Amino acid sequence: MGLHSLRFRLVDSPTSLGAKRRARRAAWLSDTFPNLADMTVLDLGGRVESWARVPVRPARVHVVNLEPLPTELPDWAEADHADACELPKSILSRRYDLVFSNSVLEHVGGHERRRRMAEAVRELGSAYWVQTPYRYFPVEPHWVAPGMQFLPVSARVLMARRWPLAYTPGKTYEAAMKQVLTTELIGRAELRYLFPDAVIRNEHLLGLTKSIIAIRKH
Repeated sequence: MGLHSLRFRLVDSPTSLGAKRRARRAAWLSDTFPNLADMTVLDLGGRVESWARVPVRPARVHVVNLEPLPTELPDWAEADHADACELPKSILSRRYDLVFSNSVLEHVGGHERRRRMAEAVRELGSAYWVQTPYRYFPVEPHWVAPGMQFLPVSARVLMARRWPLAYTPGKTYEAAMKQVLTTELIGRAELRYLFPDAVIRNEHLLGLTKSIIAIRKH
């Protein structure tokens, strides 16, 4: 089996361990918020198609992302191209039942921007769910590389360019540097600091904490 095929089986395929973990997380979300089907949700950094696949879909989902937006939207969704750390007034003036973010906080670009995103999350929703990979899990999840998050920047850039389990090995130096510098895993202490009114829950894999989730209910 090639390494690219191995990554697909571990992380990316519909039947992968990663996909099964995401399905369990979706079920956990609906168990945590029993009224999810009636809620308005702001998803910072997500995708509309992800909500189309969940077992319980909210009544209304507003997706905010820096990626190109879909050209067609279902009647239950809206989408805006915006920065989760610098939201426009048209979004900041609104309120939602739930603010949701999945594996985004580690990509926004440093603590100060994480703080700004956390402030928006806490202000915009009466409840929130913010998940991020745990820094001290032994395998860096984006590259599926053991211990990569603890290496110096230069070594991480080298791995981002050459590690065979990366999404796209063979990146240019500039692209790899940008990806490395905008991928910063955090631990429980910072997540508690960012979300002091939340309960911090752990998501486990093989008995180890794989990701951490800040949750505030109504």
